[in-house]
Amino acid sequence: MSNRKVIFLDVDGTLIDYRAIMPESAGRAVDEARKNGHLVYICTGCSKYEILQRNLCELDGMIGANGGYVEDHGEVLMHQSLSVEEVKHIVEWCNERKMGINLEANGGIFSNEYMKDQAAEVFKKYALGKGSDLAKAEAVGQSSAEHLNILYGDDLYRDDINKIDFVLRSYQDHLDSKKEFPELMANTWGGQDEMALFGDLSPAGITKKNAIDLLLKHLNVDPKDTIAFGDAKIDIPMFEICGYGVAMGNAGKETKEAADYITTDVNDDGMYNAFKHLGLI
Repeated sequence: MSNRKVIFLDVDGTLIDYRAIMPESAGRAVDEARKNGHLVYICTGCSKYEILQRNLCELDGMIGANGGYVEDHGEVLMHQSLSVEEVKHIVEWCNERKMGINLEANGGIFSNEYMKDQAAEVFKKYALGKGSDLAKAEAVGQSSAEHLNILYGDDLYRDDINKIDFVLRSYQDHLDSKKEFPELMANTWGGQDEMALFGDLSPAGITKKNAIDLLLKHLNVDPKDTIAFGDAKIDIPMFEICGYGVAMGNAGKETKEAADYITTDVNDDGMYNAFKHLGLI
């Protein structure tokens, strides 16, 4: 793999671990690959705001909000947000069901009042599912609950929202959201299949796959010269469009089956080992 590659990295569980810490070897792998002329982008469900809170290595750009935001070397190529009407409809629907919500914008994350009581428990479950011990998981939950930016009433009806996450009381809430919002993209995350912890809603046509396609056309790069790294089902469409797919050792079964190569765990030099194996460094 000596010719220049464009590399797409999922963030949580891939570039950084589930405590949001980037292994030193992962940062070194990205730095060395970029020195060798390869381009490296993150491709994540996170908003730009969340990414800026994390201590990541230098990158060439990002795809955020599961494909709703595309940036190349500081230039915004695409940013699709929900309309105020869509935001209002989702907020009211979730409030009626007393479900905690996070509204994700590039300038911040905003929650409703129900999230106050639900954040500690749901983020504790998330951390437990990702391998944290009970004490660490409780600390993650507590920290999440303490750092909420809560808005009330009409203040939640914003025009800069990329996507909205809501706490699932059961998988049925996700199925109901697909019926209620047929014009939007409905996903789940934070758990396996019907054990998912969150539902999320974003503008129609938003996928990591479409965003990669748009960026590659901008860069004038053939998809066969691309490599995608991921650890979750939502990353499988990246594997479909990219020339080569790498699953982390900590990835789920379906993600591993969809990949061309399985590296070691995120905290076992997974990124570095794969970059070495592929001749990027």
